[in-house]
Amino acid sequence: MSDTPKFEVIDRRKFKADEDQENQPATAPEPAEPGAGPRLVVSEPKPEPEPEAAAEQGPELPPAPTAEESREQKMAYDAAAQRLEDIVRAQNPAVGAQPPVTFEHLVQQFYVSAMIQMGAGAQEGQRPRVDILGARNTIDLLGVLAEKTRGNLNETEDRALQAVLFDVRMAFLELTSMITLQGMQGPQPPPPQSTR
Repeated sequence: MSDTPKFEVIDRRKFKADEDQENQPATAPEPAEPGAGPRLVVSEPKPEPEPEAAAEQGPELPPAPTAEESREQKMAYDAAAQRLEDIVRAQNPAVGAQPPVTFEHLVQQFYVSAMIQMGAGAQEGQRPRVDILGARNTIDLLGVLAEKTRGNLNETEDRALQAVLFDVRMAFLELTSMITLQGMQGPQPPPPQSTR
């Protein structure tokens, strides 16, 4: 037997039943045992909304988890993360405890993603792979983060976010400028091949 602890995944998403069960009345789910895993929830079909009303409301969202579900899920997540950290430390005793994740880590993650999408980090001698549309989305996500957190950050967090946003936007401007110039000049002809 392995000394590696086993883990379980609890999935609280609701799955639709087969078509023959869709028209049955809703059944109350049985109380979940700890570690019971996913369960099927059958609900009554809802009347179709008016086309105009559906367009105004947007997509239908699943119900938010209850405070109790969120608390239990957070406790299970923390326990699973601790087990994982214990496994890593058992195999690498020199590795210390991981520092807690902070807002700066989130900003740094977006920064690294955007820079990689713009071709940074390519191996020397290799042509960088650029995902300019992905980079734009990542930069826009940083902008949304800045907008939604305005007034809720301390000075250090705000300065870090603004500096990263400025850097990635500048890199994006430089890259799109090069792409635009290349597009106006047309594709470069391949270098001549020597014949021997």
